[in-house]
Amino acid sequence: MGLELLALPAFTDNYIWMLHDGSEALVVDPGESVPVLAALKRLKLGLAGILVTHHHGDHVGGLAPLMELLQGQVWGPARESIPAPPDRYRALHEGETLTLLGQTLQVIEVPGHTAGHLAFYASPPDQAPLLFCGDTLFSGGCGRLFEGTAVQMWTSLQRLAALPGNTRVCCAHEYTLSNLRFARTIEPGNQALAAYQAWCEARREQELPTLPSSIGQELDINPFLRCDQAAVRAAVLARSPESLTAQQAEPAAVFALLRQWKNEFR
Repeated sequence: MGLELLALPAFTDNYIWMLHDGSEALVVDPGESVPVLAALKRLKLGLAGILVTHHHGDHVGGLAPLMELLQGQVWGPARESIPAPPDRYRALHEGETLTLLGQTLQVIEVPGHTAGHLAFYASPPDQAPLLFCGDTLFSGGCGRLFEGTAVQMWTSLQRLAALPGNTRVCCAHEYTLSNLRFARTIEPGNQALAAYQAWCEARREQELPTLPSSIGQELDINPFLRCDQAAVRAAVLARSPESLTAQQAEPAAVFALLRQWKNEFR
């Protein structure tokens, strides 16, 4: 069989991503172990490896109980402290590659949400590419700036936006509907956004995930990837004329004010 991608719900709005080939599984950001253990047992899978994008507890809290089952290693950021046994942990840097489940995964450093945040990109044959991006890029939104700067996050998002349009965006939270309410405030005339919001609302009414999204979809609807668009720039200028003149409205500056606006949005 080919590779199968599963979104395992955790906590109230997290997803732990599992990629498996029918025999072995790769797990991304196991904030808790119970959903992973249940899926491994149900599907009769071995645990080949664990990927970690950053150090927050809702992404690493389940590591310890999974160590007994883990056949390989935990791979994660070199610039952050990850609670895994040193002899089972491999620290990763920009540009490195991994081979897991017969697939090559590229390591992309995307600081902003945290200082050492990583993303992982794979392009399985005969399938759309995969991006495991943790809390950097969400559908319709992006992560808060807890440790990095707005310029860092804007640069990180631009790197992800440059990936192929059919890349599946496997982010770690079901924040889509709240993100889209904010996005509609920024671009009320964006018809692609309106259609996507309706689709996502129907999915959630059926208790189905809105994820994965795609890079192409996000380029059409996500204001944090659209800071170079006239409508997004105009909305930010209208709200913060004292902070940003038309001459200063470079995309990174627009992004910084947009992120602050989202922090305050209710």
